[in-house]
Amino acid sequence: MVLKVNHLSSGYGNVKIVNDVSLEVNTKEIIALIGRNGVGKTTLMKSLIGHIKSSSGKIYLHDNDITKLSPAKRAALGIGYVPQGRGIFTRLSVLDNLRMGENVGGNPRSTNFERVFQFFPILKERGNQKAGSLSGGEQQQLSIGRVLVGNPELILLDEPSEGVQPNIVQAIGEIIRRLRDEEGLTVLIVEQNLDLIGAVADHCVVMDKGSIVTQLATKDLNNPDVARKYLAI
Repeated sequence: MVLKVNHLSSGYGNVKIVNDVSLEVNTKEIIALIGRNGVGKTTLMKSLIGHIKSSSGKIYLHDNDITKLSPAKRAALGIGYVPQGRGIFTRLSVLDNLRMGENVGGNPRSTNFERVFQFFPILKERGNQKAGSLSGGEQQQLSIGRVLVGNPELILLDEPSEGVQPNIVQAIGEIIRRLRDEEGLTVLIVEQNLDLIGAVADHCVVMDKGSIVTQLATKDLNNPDVARKYLAI
């Protein structure tokens, strides 16, 4: 088991958003965290990486309690975080953005830019270009590539299909599967795009009103009634 969350609660000030969440993600698993907008998925992801402090509960990376660690220390232990909206530095070059990921995994000497370029060759072509001039799909590839530069064991992906053309979404889905199959990475992905979920997820965990309400097989989302119930499609 890579990630274990026990009865986690978090939020903003006195406003609780994530309520008593328990979750397990096993080695080389791709789990989709799904649910309607505003149910707490992004808040949970930010809590896992440490951008939001937990008010109660525990987060474990393997057997290590990381609940009180800073985001930098969690990254050094091997958690890569790709935020919603990508979070790239638009005025810096593509290569400078990639260098920001060197400490993911805690060992800068293990960084591997060529591995990133294998998965995302466009980033090598655009290396000296300012990141803000890239298309939405290219920026998303840069955001994922940045965490891959280091040596992550677990990647948290928040809405990677947002603002990305369908053909690029398909390519990103293929790369996520390759990262698991070829690199042994474990992935927790927040996503609304049913095609992407179907292409990558081993199974789905559903959030509603800040809590985990059920788990689904990925194929269950092919049922319009199920998709409508949990995603309001």
